[in-house]
Amino acid sequence: MRAPYMRHWFVIALFAALAAPVVHAQPALVNGIVVIVNDAVITLKDLDAYTAEAVAVLENQYRGQPQILKAKVDEARRNALDQLVEQQLMLHDFKESGFSLPDSYIDDMIRRDIRARFGDRATLTKTLQAQGMTFEGYRQQRRERIIVDLLHQRNVSSEILVSPTRIENYYQANTNQFAMTEQVKLRMIVLNKPPGSGDTVGKLAKEISTKLDEGASFAEMAAIYSDGSQRGQGGDWGWVERTVLRKELADVAFALKPGQKSGVVDLPEACYLMQTEERRTAHVKPLAEVADEIEQILINQERARLQKKYIDRLKKNSFIRSF
Repeated sequence: MRAPYMRHWFVIALFAALAAPVVHAQPALVNGIVVIVNDAVITLKDLDAYTAEAVAVLENQYRGQPQILKAKVDEARRNALDQLVEQQLMLHDFKESGFSLPDSYIDDMIRRDIRARFGDRATLTKTLQAQGMTFEGYRQQRRERIIVDLLHQRNVSSEILVSPTRIENYYQANTNQFAMTEQVKLRMIVLNKPPGSGDTVGKLAKEISTKLDEGASFAEMAAIYSDGSQRGQGGDWGWVERTVLRKELADVAFALKPGQKSGVVDLPEACYLMQTEERRTAHVKPLAEVADEIEQILINQERARLQKKYIDRLKKNSFIRSF
């Protein structure tokens, strides 16, 4: 099966080379073949388009860290290429299996897309034009996604049942995964120290502390005075572990008894007041609390196994060549 494909692409490449005019210019790689999968070609342009959003996110996240950025982008592109190859394998399987997808079904799905995402056909057209895509290109892309979803449902996502015994066995083998360290339910007032503020912030912190000692509500004081992002929630941080707080604050917060407030914690950048409302000792979550979570983990593992099995079978009967 491989030889005819290789001859086919060799003839195309040879014809293109003979027919191309000779142009003397600076070499520039605009596009090129990355992988051939049966009778389909994945180009550099395809890969760039497929990874554009992910790369933009990574560039924003790792700005100023070029080495980490390059490693993350390379990893994203490798994963994307694997996904593109799997997609082409599945599209070829659909065709070779003699399946068909009615045009009316594709049109119905596009109409749903328009209603859910674009509102009307004109907005869809403008969006596609901004992306440099034609409607026919979008329609073909939508058709391929539908086929991949259908084959995934047929070969991978059929109903997967996980027995209670498997859930319990996973729990027993992975208890550390459900271990919880000591936690406190915390409220905090943060008073930032702007440059040149002198002792003004420290004096305000002491005044607030006095009001709290006199019976003022910690939540109300936080809502009025705090500079922290939880000000709108009355300084409520919810349940926190030690690692969430810097050491100087964690040492104070975890030394408080339920209902007890701290004095002023004066640090270079801000003054802090804290109140511990409740405490939880270190413990392992009971099985009943995590059974649903474990079931989903096992279902995802089984889906991944079935997907790999399906793709490995397709690869054995396909021609794949990387460049």
